Amino acid sequence: MSRHSPLTFIETCPISIPRKGDSIKQAVRGAETWLMASEVVLASDDASLVAAARTRRSRALADRDLRASLVVGGAFLAVTLALAALLSSARSPSPFEVVAFVVAYAFVARVEFEVGPGMAVPTQLVLVPMLFALPLGVVPACVACGLALRSFLSRQPLRVQLERLPLQLVSSWHAVGPVLVLAAAGERPFSWTHWPVYAAALGAQFVFDYWSAATRQWLALGVRPRAQLGFMAMVYLVDAALAPVGLALAAAGRMWAPLLAAPLVGLLGVFARERQVRIDHALELGHAYRGTALLLGDVVEADDAYTGSHSRDVVALVVAVADELALPPDERRRAEFAALLHDVGKVRVPGEIINKPGPLTPEERAIVEMHTIDGERMLEQVGGLLAEVGRIVRSCHERWDGAGYPDGLAGEEIPLAARIVCCCDAFSAMTTDRPYRRARSRVAALAELRACSGTQFDPRVVEALVRVV
Repeated sequence: MSRHSPLTFIETCPISIPRKGDSIKQAVRGAETWLMASEVVLASDDASLVAAARTRRSRALADRDLRASLVVGGAFLAVTLALAALLSSARSPSPFEVVAFVVAYAFVARVEFEVGPGMAVPTQLVLVPMLFALPLGVVPACVACGLALRSFLSRQPLRVQLERLPLQLVSSWHAVGPVLVLAAAGERPFSWTHWPVYAAALGAQFVFDYWSAATRQWLALGVRPRAQLGFMAMVYLVDAALAPVGLALAAAGRMWAPLLAAPLVGLLGVFARERQVRIDHALELGHAYRGTALLLGDVVEADDAYTGSHSRDVVALVVAVADELALPPDERRRAEFAALLHDVGKVRVPGEIINKPGPLTPEERAIVEMHTIDGERMLEQVGGLLAEVGRIVRSCHERWDGAGYPDGLAGEEIPLAARIVCCCDAFSAMTTDRPYRRARSRVAALAELRACSGTQFDPRVVEALVRVV
C-alpha cells in the first residue's frame, strides 16, 4: 500500500490533578485534564494512536507543522518541475490518459487502512502501471494531483482541505524514487527480466517516502527519524506485497489494465471499513473503561479524600516506572489502571479505621487487608479490561519475600504491574502526611525502599523508581 499519511505523534500536555479542597468545578476540570493525559499515557496502543491521528487529520495544520510541510512540499515541487524538464520522452500521452490515471489514483487512495498513527492505501496498484504507461517525467506530478483530488473528495471543510494541501505534496515524494531509478536504468518497455531494477525502484520508493515523512516530523515536532521506523515497517511490508500485482498489471501493456484491479480494490475497501468499525468499537470500549476507572476513583475520593489523591499520585509514579522498565503497551495500561484503582476496595473499610491516628488492632488490620479482595470483586463485576486489572489490584500488597497478603505470593509469582504499584504506593505513602505521622523526606523514603529491596519490594522495580525520582 504505497501511500500513507505522514506519521502523527501526540504532543504531551501538562497534567492538573484535583486535590483535596478543590472546588467541584476545579475537580471536574482536573479530571478532564487527567483523562486527556491518560490518552497520552496510552498512546502506545494502536487504537489510541489512531484516535489521536484521527483528531489531528481533521484539523488545519499548526504553524510549525505548516512551515515544515511547505519546506518539504516545496522541495517536491522543485524536483517535480526539474524531472518534467529533464526526462523528456518521445511518448506523448493523451490528456485522457493523464486524467484517467490521476482520477484512478485519487479513488484508490480513498481506501485507507489505519495503521498506528498513519494511513496505508493501495495506490501501488495504480502507481506501478503508471510508471510504464506515462512518461516518467510526469509521474510525480500526476501522483500529487491524484492525492490533492483525493483530499478534495473528503468530507473535511474546504478551509481545512486547502490548508492541508502542502501535506499532499509531502506525501507525493514516494513517486520520485522509482522515477529516478527507472530513468537511470534507461526508460524501456516492461520485462520480467528487469526485476532487479524494479526491486531497486521499490526500495527507492521506501527511501524517499521515509525521508519526506521523517523530515517533516523532525522539523514540525522535533521527532527523531529513527522513532518512526516501527510504524512505517508494516506499511512498507504491504507495499512490497502489492508491488508484484502492480507489475502484473503493467505487464498487460494496456492503459486500461489497472481496471483489472478494481475487484481487489473493492475487497480492500470492505476490509478497510471493517477495520475502521473494529477500531471504533475498541475506542468506545476504551473510553468506557477509562470513564469507569475515573468514576470509581471519584467514588474512592468521595469516601476518603486522602486515599483518592494518593491513588492519583501513585499513577504518575507507576507510569514513570513502567516507562523506565519499558513495559509493553498492554501491561503499561493495566499498571496505570491498577495504580488508579489499587485502593478502590477501601470504600468498604469504615472511615474510623482508615483515619485512626494510632496503631490498628488485629481485627481492624484484618478488615483493612480485605480491601484488595473487595477491590478485585468490584472490578470483576465491571468485566473486560477492569477484570484483568482487578487481579493485579488483588496482588498489590504482596511482598517479594512472600510475607504479604492476601495470597502470600512471592517473587515472580506476583504480577509485575502489582510489584510496581506496591513499590510506588509505599513511596507515596511515606512522603505524604498521615493522621498518625508526618511525611518523610524523599531521601529517607528512597533509603527505606533500598533497605527493603529484596524482602518487601522487587529490587529491579526499586532501582527503576530510584532512577525516576
